[in-house]
Amino acid sequence: MNKLRIFALVLAMMPAIVSAQSWKSETMMTIGDKQITAGEFMEIYEKNNVNGEVLDKKSVDEYLDLFTTFKLKVIEAQSRGMDTAAKFVKELNGYRKQLAKPYFSNDETTEYLVEEAYERMKWDINASHILVKCDEHAVPADTLKAYNKAMKIRERILKGEDFNDVAVEVSDDPSARDHKEIPGKQRAYKGNRGNLGYFTAFDMVYPFETGAYNTKEGEISMPVRSSFGYHIIKVNSKTPAYGTIKAAHIFLAVDENDPIKTDSIVREKINNIYKEIDEDGKNWYVMVNKYTEDRGTVANNGMLSPFRVSQIVPEFIAALKGLKENEIAEPIKTSYGYHIVKLVSSSGIDSFDKEKENIKKRVEKDMRANIGDDVVLKRLMKENKFNEFVKVKDKFIKTVDSTLNNGAFVASPAIDVNSVLFKLNEDSFTINDFIGYIEKNQKQEPFLSPEAYAYTLYDEFVKETVFAYEDSRLETKYPEFGFLVQEYHDGILLFDLMENEVWNKAAKDTAGLKNYYEEHKDEYTWGERVKTMVIITAKPELVDTLNYFLDEELTADSIKAIVKSDRNFSGTSVKTVYFQRGENKDIDAVEWYPSTVVQFNSYTDNMIYIYKMLEVHEAEVKKFKEVRGIVTSAYQTQLEQDWMETLKEKYPVSVNEVVLDEVRQYYEK
Repeated sequence: MNKLRIFALVLAMMPAIVSAQSWKSETMMTIGDKQITAGEFMEIYEKNNVNGEVLDKKSVDEYLDLFTTFKLKVIEAQSRGMDTAAKFVKELNGYRKQLAKPYFSNDETTEYLVEEAYERMKWDINASHILVKCDEHAVPADTLKAYNKAMKIRERILKGEDFNDVAVEVSDDPSARDHKEIPGKQRAYKGNRGNLGYFTAFDMVYPFETGAYNTKEGEISMPVRSSFGYHIIKVNSKTPAYGTIKAAHIFLAVDENDPIKTDSIVREKINNIYKEIDEDGKNWYVMVNKYTEDRGTVANNGMLSPFRVSQIVPEFIAALKGLKENEIAEPIKTSYGYHIVKLVSSSGIDSFDKEKENIKKRVEKDMRANIGDDVVLKRLMKENKFNEFVKVKDKFIKTVDSTLNNGAFVASPAIDVNSVLFKLNEDSFTINDFIGYIEKNQKQEPFLSPEAYAYTLYDEFVKETVFAYEDSRLETKYPEFGFLVQEYHDGILLFDLMENEVWNKAAKDTAGLKNYYEEHKDEYTWGERVKTMVIITAKPELVDTLNYFLDEELTADSIKAIVKSDRNFSGTSVKTVYFQRGENKDIDAVEWYPSTVVQFNSYTDNMIYIYKMLEVHEAEVKKFKEVRGIVTSAYQTQLEQDWMETLKEKYPVSVNEVVLDEVRQYYEK
């Protein structure tokens, strides 16, 4: 066969090939004036009957009936304007926001941050720092000045100066230094000399946490940048994590204004108390009751509320760190006074699988989530061909004055507000757009230069614009997302409509429910039943006493009262139950006569069952109150069926059998 003949054959086949695909875009059915293509039907059919694990698979014809009913309701809801109601719009937007999250997340970065946090959570760190303040929005010149200052401080320490002494002298963290009392305003307190105490992952801002965990024990870090400025960090210790701690203490307060509570006297007293405690701690409770001044913990053996290492003074944690469970440390002093500390338990850290989801939630709320945002932002900029006109940006920002810092920005009249700052694909974003953003988001910033604040706002404007731009295109860029949002749209409408037309209507229509019951009550009947007192006990020694109660014709309520009031009957229960034939094999095994008593031992749960038959009832119609729930459900079904007939008249349904047959054949292959 030559090339010409092959080419002719291909041309002849092309209409058939095109035709084989084109039927999916043809109208398969019409409901009212709405046309539905085969492809639209097939997409929903496959999701519910082909893809994944489907519990109740339907044939094409079976599903067509369900699909038609569903669409009729949605069309009716839209005709009523329910899809424009504020409540509906708010609810749908909420769902859409959740559905859109995966398109704005970086799973690899999140996974890395979760694993990193878990590894850090295995360790408790005790660290000191020296802070050199620098605003997070500072211009490069001010940032460099602060960094150089931090480096000079670090050099002093590396040359041999004591870290804590230098912290007291130069740190911009005021907690490093002692503070005198200011009557009526501030109590006197001793500075921490730079020591921040114990912490683990999530206790500090992320950059500081990273600097601490990346510094070896005993070493001094390079300057670490956070929103507060530059930190020089010294890691004092790194120990296995305690997790949640349960500890008890005996506490004595120090008060230099009280001659019997001076430091030296209290120190001597706490040491003597420590010597009185048994080596195995058996008299701990006695000693707590006798000596502690923390009266809030006396009733619980000196036990404090559970805490983590960052929630209590570091001296307390340091004392606990060397202890085994139920071991007692030598007396320690804190800013509150003297303590004898006992470790009761520590939870440690669970396995990664158990901790993973909780850590992920914390990562998403923590500032480290910004790392993932930055990765996504760069991806979206690339995908949407972000093109920035830097000269236009810089020229505009140079015109910004102090009105911006005052929260009342006024743009220079010389600016061409239509100048383009950047583009996303072919869409332009101008200085005027940025000014609009400034007017919405500006606030007073007296500690920043106008230029620094303008650059900060510009970065936020770019990020918000890029994310909003991507969000506006999700339905077209990702058809599967658009389809999912449409599903939620239709599902919410369906729920609201059914609630109005069927569920609430049936629940409120008491007369209609009773009429339905009267018309169908023969469908709601009891079989032959026996009213039975059931006594269940775990104690064989009680059987004779319980049978005596039954012989004396005591009622179920009377026996129940005795059982409840006498602790000898613990593990015994009494109730009254109606049994139909076939519901209880023990009851079915005997003749049904009033006053009959039977006993069965269960080897499954090691319980003894005693049954006393009280009344035998012949088959009878169930009362309305007994079947109201079932009747309501059946009445709802009838209301829905009647309503659907009305909708079919309002929105005539026609099916293109030729296209439907194509769909049938497609799934029969």
